[in-house]
Amino acid sequence: MGSKFPVKNVTQDKPASQTIELYESRKRIYPKEVKGRFQRIRTVTLWMLMAAYFGFLWIPFEGQQLIYFDLPHRQFHLFGTTFWPQDFYLLALLLITAAFGLFFVTTLFGRIWCGYTCPQTAWTFIFMWIDERVEGSRNQRIKLDVAPWTTEKILKKSVKHGLWLFVAFWTAVTFVGYFYPIRELIPDLFTLNADSGWAYFWVFFFTAATYINAGWMREQVCLYMCPYARFQSVMYDQDTWAVSYDYNRGEPRGKRKKGVDHKALGLGDCVDCTQCVQVCPTGIDIRDGLQYECIGCALCIDACDEIMDKMGYPRGLIRYSTEHELEGKQTHVFRLKSVGYGLAMLTMIGAIIFLLGHRVPIDAEAIRDRGQLFQTSTRGYIENAYTLKLANMDTHPHKFKVEVSGIPGAELVGDSVFEINASSVREIPVTVEVPPESLENSRYEIEFVITAVDNPKLTKEIDSRFIGPTRGY
Repeated sequence: MGSKFPVKNVTQDKPASQTIELYESRKRIYPKEVKGRFQRIRTVTLWMLMAAYFGFLWIPFEGQQLIYFDLPHRQFHLFGTTFWPQDFYLLALLLITAAFGLFFVTTLFGRIWCGYTCPQTAWTFIFMWIDERVEGSRNQRIKLDVAPWTTEKILKKSVKHGLWLFVAFWTAVTFVGYFYPIRELIPDLFTLNADSGWAYFWVFFFTAATYINAGWMREQVCLYMCPYARFQSVMYDQDTWAVSYDYNRGEPRGKRKKGVDHKALGLGDCVDCTQCVQVCPTGIDIRDGLQYECIGCALCIDACDEIMDKMGYPRGLIRYSTEHELEGKQTHVFRLKSVGYGLAMLTMIGAIIFLLGHRVPIDAEAIRDRGQLFQTSTRGYIENAYTLKLANMDTHPHKFKVEVSGIPGAELVGDSVFEINASSVREIPVTVEVPPESLENSRYEIEFVITAVDNPKLTKEIDSRFIGPTRGY
């Protein structure tokens, strides 16, 4: 009874504290320059977009820039046509069309928009081109960054960042030039005579944004800031064409010498050279499968094709492919998702074309004088006063004839033809008179008909109200 139960100490040593990072620190990527068929297409496409962006605002058309957004006057000049706030429904339709177009292209070809036409890709392409020309190849850039600061390093870094800032500044000036006439903006900037301090602010803002996004952040914009990178995967399916690694052909990967029968060694076509990783602007290994970081730029395809040519293997180990094709199945181009997006896009395009074709560049508003219901003229006619607000939204001046209908014998007092300059608004006081015998009631609905004298197709009808005396007046 006096025996005791043995006691064992089971207390565990307190584990050392650990620090968990919420965000992974960025590892700088040094993409290797590569040439190939897809890069030729990509280079031509990006330079064409650059030429359009920097060149359109220098093309004059009938006294205006080819593209000019005149915010103070609420006018938007696009390729010879002036749009007003009344036309904003066209902008909404255009944005919806662009969205459906992006969905349609993504369903078929994945993130081809990102790789070939995205502005972030285009400006990063320019900045990387500067890197390659100033600091050298990928290995040279890596060595330069880890080397101590010398005169050569300071000079190269200064030249590179100077060119970055020049491109960023010219990008900002060009962007602001779409809202502030470029031929006035440039001298005004350098002589400090810009009409508003906002011009300086936006030039500075877009210079900094371009310099940071294309020079420093680069792939971080694509990976973390761009919403398209996050939701585009929901539009993918097994028939979407994307940059893919043919694992059936490439595995098992391994190094070998040229001319060796790699099949006898039990190896696939992948020589594990990592060229596809070295050229990737987002730093991924496409051999790991489809990843949201892939922007579909095809740099890895061209790099792999170059290695395949050297080894004497067929091209296409990395290629644009679908999941079904890699599995040996048939790829379906026409499927519910792609057909639906395509039809929606075509419908919106048709609606825009129809509305543009039936758009009349005239807007009018009749404002009745509320200070006086009516007055009687010297010859006994009943008169109502109005203010017609006429907007000539065309790029040419027009003379407009104003007529009134709705009451027998109704006509305008005085002039009925008015000239309005191009892209301008004019307020015109008019008086409508009606013989008293035509007025059986005290209120009538009337209609003003405004027609261009030189082009009868330019017609606008606006409704208003005519008030006369009650019976027994």
